[in-house]
Amino acid sequence: MARKPKDPTVYHGHHVVNGRQLREQFREDPEGLQDPSRMWRRVRHGVAIALLALIVVFGAGTAWAILSGYLTIPQPNAQPALPACPTGTYDYVPADQISVNVLNAAFREGLARQVADQLAARKFVIKDVGNATYPTEAAAVIRGGIAGEAAAFTLQRNVPGSIYVRDGRSDASLDLILAPGYKTLTDAALIDQTPGTITCDLPTSTATPPVR
Repeated sequence: MARKPKDPTVYHGHHVVNGRQLREQFREDPEGLQDPSRMWRRVRHGVAIALLALIVVFGAGTAWAILSGYLTIPQPNAQPALPACPTGTYDYVPADQISVNVLNAAFREGLARQVADQLAARKFVIKDVGNATYPTEAAAVIRGGIAGEAAAFTLQRNVPGSIYVRDGRSDASLDLILAPGYKTLTDAALIDQTPGTITCDLPTSTATPPVR
């Protein structure tokens, strides 16, 4: 009876692994396709990189738009800009409710004290008296904050040729800056005490024309 040929892949009942099969078992999977966890890690990594790139591009584009003026960011509780000159109509305020600092920028000795005494005689409350440097073509400059606009209107009715300049003070006090063009106060008997507006600019006829 002929003997069956032996199966070279079986030895004593065990499967014999050849070189090709052994290499297949230990071959690396460079793409990680046979390992689901590795595959998902690669997917998540790619998504994270893509999102990061989008954030960087969006941030750079937004910064460029803001710096270029194409995009403005509204500020919370932002107050609208005030006009340079008050536009309201004001009542004449009793002089004893108005505090004034009188400053001499006219280079005329004793002028601030002289005008301060005249205003005090009209019941204005005089605070400081001194000197200042303030170039202007107006006869005088009345300087004050928003709270002192009605007071500025009243003082302006007493100082002909004066203009008003708003500053950032929070109280109602005023500075009266006497310039070289100052002459005198309005006659107390002739002061117009009807409601009116504040003057912030020189009349066109007295303003110096621009140099050409």
